[in-house]
Amino acid sequence: MFAVAKRKPDWLRRRFVADPNLALTENILGDLRLNTVCAEALCPNYTECFSKKTATFMILGVYCTRNCGFCNVTHGNPETADPGEPARIGEAVARLGLKHVVVTSVTRDDLPDGGARSFADTVSEIRRRSPGVAVEILIPDFGGNEEALDIVASSRPDVIAHNMETVKSLYATVRPLAEYERSLRVIEEVKDRAPTARSKSGIMVGLGETKAEVMSLMDDLRGAGCEFLTIGQYLAPSAEHLAVVEYIRPETFEEYAEIARDKGFAFTASAPFVRSSYRAEEAMRA
Repeated sequence: MFAVAKRKPDWLRRRFVADPNLALTENILGDLRLNTVCAEALCPNYTECFSKKTATFMILGVYCTRNCGFCNVTHGNPETADPGEPARIGEAVARLGLKHVVVTSVTRDDLPDGGARSFADTVSEIRRRSPGVAVEILIPDFGGNEEALDIVASSRPDVIAHNMETVKSLYATVRPLAEYERSLRVIEEVKDRAPTARSKSGIMVGLGETKAEVMSLMDDLRGAGCEFLTIGQYLAPSAEHLAVVEYIRPETFEEYAEIARDKGFAFTASAPFVRSSYRAEEAMRA
């Protein structure tokens, strides 16, 4: 299942366009010693988002306690949580003039609360410096810890996201330390705890799933109260990662978007380069 070089189709080729805001964003993040999932996960939208002076902040270090076969974030012994990080993210949001902020993290199974308090502190620091900003948090499953879910819900973010990543039949291969039903419960329970927050999830396609399985996953998400959905093409970060089984055609992504709308999702972004936080502010208009 490890990646074998496969020629990308034309719709997965992008041109780099230089923009002065790219360096500005990189300089602010570097000055404040902040990490982004954009860089750590080799996101294909990295330059586009940085050129718009936006980024998805990644808290709690760069070492993940899990080792999923699709992800480029480094697996290893995690760093000690930095108590000053939430304030620095608040400062970055103010400097960049963001209107919608996305904060995620590595998975920290080593922490009693999975890092939930750091999420809550970060939301508070962002709101303290930029009161009108919409805040979206993309959380791990916290090992099913309900107290951790209480903590993140009590911080009252505008959007709480948890990515299912793939269909149920592929979990053992794609997310070996996660559980499909547990991830669904996370989405359902955060919605119960924070009913005013919008709920969101994201999946990758091209890993060998069937169309019927994707539709079944949509049904499960709607049953859990999920309102926003993102669907994007899986791209192997390296030859050491899971192989791309199929490059999904753009018209299939359009079909998935139409199906999701019919199933009742308030907002769906479905296209080859879509990632869970790509143009996230657009969902808030739904």
